[in-house]
Amino acid sequence: HVQLVESGGGSVQAGGSLRLSCKASPDTSKRYTTYCMAWFRQSPGKEREGVAAIDSNDKITYADFAKGRFTISNDNAKNTLSLEMNALKSEDTGMYYCAAGSGVILPLDSNEYNHWGQGTQVTVS
Repeated sequence: HVQLVESGGGSVQAGGSLRLSCKASPDTSKRYTTYCMAWFRQSPGKEREGVAAIDSNDKITYADFAKGRFTISNDNAKNTLSLEMNALKSEDTGMYYCAAGSGVILPLDSNEYNHWGQGTQVTVS
């Protein structure tokens, strides 16, 4: 069973930045031959939506709203997935979740992932 633990959320003013981290254990790169890790978010009253994903070949996929503002990265040596978020807007407010899965075809589809973290809250005012 893969355990994912997010950190780095908080409150920030519009235009500010936050960096989210997700520690994976055991190491997903050793557990799966091919895998994908991603960030999703969910705001009250809205469905969970994909933010960004990176697979074991370092192919990156961003949601349109994340392009140019968010950067996803994966440090395999530290088993840590990160999401750097800049120029934050109030509409970026929500719970951000880390996810991992193997055999992912649609990187921003939550149904593709079977391992999830508990989430970290991001509030932009």
